[in-house]
Amino acid sequence: MIFTETPLKGAFIIDVDLREDERGFFARTFCQREFAEHGLKVDVAQGNLSFNHKAGTLRGMHYQLAPAAETKLVRCTRGAILDVIVDLRPESPTYLQHVAVELSEDNRRALYVPELFAHGYQALTDGAEVTYQVGEFYTPGYERGLRHDDPVLGIQWPLRVTVISGKDAAWPLLDPQAVTAREAVAG
Repeated sequence: MIFTETPLKGAFIIDVDLREDERGFFARTFCQREFAEHGLKVDVAQGNLSFNHKAGTLRGMHYQLAPAAETKLVRCTRGAILDVIVDLRPESPTYLQHVAVELSEDNRRALYVPELFAHGYQALTDGAEVTYQVGEFYTPGYERGLRHDDPVLGIQWPLRVTVISGKDAAWPLLDPQAVTAREAVAG
């Protein structure tokens, strides 16, 4: 695997290192030892699969608070998505900054999402399918979210949002004054 750290410390793009021959190819997509060597958490509590009928579908921006904070390893296995993460670590120099990465069946990339990062994506193709390896169990009492269109975040989605859950559309906007005080996502 090829690990490339994003501008948000601790978040990595992971490319597969293909071993090709006349049959096709073989590639490792996860290795506890290699992840640990890069300082990444290696626990996997759940594996999830998401399917999206229509391009423009938006899921996110989700995160969980401690003690149920999640790491995620996200990969698009059919179609393509724009995957976006937002740094919510109050002590981080990149607090509230985001990174967007295209994940697709063609590029076979994965995105490692550290704890206290909001995560969401937009389907760029009809029939996009996404797999997640998640480092903590889903715990509704600790779940939080950010609005995909929050002006404080300034995320530019490539397509018009055509489908979004009521829950994701209803997350409150960040208070710009609280953001400066770094208190907006603590509770």
